[in-house]
Amino acid sequence: MASIRPFAALRPRPDLAARICELPYDVLSTEEARALARGNPLSFLHVSKSEIDFPPGTDPCQPAVYAKARENFQRLIAEGALRQDPRPAFHLYRQVQGAHSQVGLVAVASCEEYETGVIRKHELTRPDKEDDRARHIEALNAQTGPAFLVYPARQSLNDLVNAALARPPEIDFVAPDGVRHSAWVVAEPDQIAFIQREFEQVPRLYIADGHHRSAAAVRVYRSRQGAGQSPWYLNVIFPDDQVRILPYNRVLKTLNGLSPAQVLERLKEVFEVQSPGEAVPRQPHTLGFYLRKTWHTLRFRPERVAGQTPADRLDVSLLQQHVLEPLFGIANPRTSDQISFVGGIRGTAELERLVDSGEYACAFSLFPTRVRDLMAIADAGAIMPPKSTWFEPKLRDAMFCHLI
Repeated sequence: MASIRPFAALRPRPDLAARICELPYDVLSTEEARALARGNPLSFLHVSKSEIDFPPGTDPCQPAVYAKARENFQRLIAEGALRQDPRPAFHLYRQVQGAHSQVGLVAVASCEEYETGVIRKHELTRPDKEDDRARHIEALNAQTGPAFLVYPARQSLNDLVNAALARPPEIDFVAPDGVRHSAWVVAEPDQIAFIQREFEQVPRLYIADGHHRSAAAVRVYRSRQGAGQSPWYLNVIFPDDQVRILPYNRVLKTLNGLSPAQVLERLKEVFEVQSPGEAVPRQPHTLGFYLRKTWHTLRFRPERVAGQTPADRLDVSLLQQHVLEPLFGIANPRTSDQISFVGGIRGTAELERLVDSGEYACAFSLFPTRVRDLMAIADAGAIMPPKSTWFEPKLRDAMFCHLI
């Protein structure tokens, strides 16, 4: 069963939320963050990426940067821009991006259940990134960026959420990227008890995005030996039938010494090739391949897919195993300088631009990983390849903070 709790959230003043809440720290470069926060002292990027308040080239992991994050965080609290709720509550967080809408429950989940596997993961974490977020939590005495979890949808919870959404939201704004962010408080004792009972029937929660945030929170819990609120960490938990995964596409620097004709001929050993083809794949095990201003449709031959584990059957895994390593010499996509990854939010036009510019030689457009595949891989205790999923829209930092 999944144990979740309400908490006394630290939240932005509603009329200032649009100026405070920002994209997650890990989807922006320092220079992008510096540009976004310029002229806005309320921007939470002064907290989540406080190196922007130092000269360019400053090491973002030096102690002075974390101290500056704490100073900026405390300033927002002292000025009343961020205010703590008077009592514990759950919250609902709705995001609307175009025709897509998703509503998550904002709650704190158990660090112990992360360790015991009730909260399932599917990615490896890097110690340096864990170190950074753990230091950030320690400096602020707070978790300010939630992890993104999913759970098997339950109609009873959907009904409660739909009833709550009939009320006007407490926070409601449209961010510069066009995504609408809205929040509601669920503070009634009977509704809190109902939500907790419902989650007691949920056998597992799954990390969709935020593996480093989760691991860092657990590290702080261990170092503090469970003191204060450290046994609990900040999450937004979505039903699995609402979340949207976009593809994580690949662009390659070279053709590894092969001519375009040789590449296409070699690909026919792995795929059924249709030329010209479509830029956007319509189903799993189908890819788009862009080369010399032409899209080709690639369908994995059945024998290349049969008999694999859930993780091995992912298109990103099959592409790596049968194409990127043997054909293009990319043995480790985590470290190779011959490959780059492009989030699906940028569309296939971005792939065309990168290849047509001459910066890259070719591109692969993938069908997105499905949520059910992510859950199956996590249940098997397996790890997905790097850059397998791109969740969109992104949760905004500072919508909710958890003081520990």
